[in-house]
Amino acid sequence: MLRSSSVFFGALAALVLAAPASSVTLSFDCITDNIAGDCAIGEAQLSVEVTDIGGGQVLFEFMNSGASASSIADVYFDDGTLLEIASLIDADDGIGGDAGVDFSPGASPPNLPGHDNISPVFQVTAGFSADSDPPVQPNGVNPGEMLGVVFVLQDGGTFADIVTELTNGDLRVGLHVQGFGSGGSESFVNDPVPEPGTVLLLGLGLVGLAARRA
Repeated sequence: MLRSSSVFFGALAALVLAAPASSVTLSFDCITDNIAGDCAIGEAQLSVEVTDIGGGQVLFEFMNSGASASSIADVYFDDGTLLEIASLIDADDGIGGDAGVDFSPGASPPNLPGHDNISPVFQVTAGFSADSDPPVQPNGVNPGEMLGVVFVLQDGGTFADIVTELTNGDLRVGLHVQGFGSGGSESFVNDPVPEPGTVLLLGLGLVGLAARRA
């Protein structure tokens, strides 16, 4: 039993380490902590999937997956191999945007609220933000909805560069979320992408668990 488990998880780890990722999904940490319950809702419901869509472009899909009231009103990007926002996938888009989500480039406020609560300070790169059109909360990303942000990469930049930067913190993504049941608002910054070694350690931990049960 142990031998077969070791072989399985060894093969799994080798596959994860060898195969280039075409998408990664990130969760978020609350950085403002105005109301603990609102922070917990955001951390449980909010995520962004980052996907290589080819042609030197990367898609960021912001999702609010849950039942508790909350609305992503602003999205911010801090540095990285990004060049410019190519398009927003929302109500104005004809290829799958959510009817209840309507955003425009350029966020207000121009920097992530609470940006100086973390180190290094979150500093929005010029032109790398968007916010929901009035009325702000109804047009934000509410439960069950999605916003897509397509970025053009700098010349020579690759999706692998983006993943590396999301891993080491050279690229960070911030959210300002309103519309909680409390009436409050919170800010969130993405958790880093787990490094391949972390995945390997998880696999080894499962092997050890299998060995204990054998």
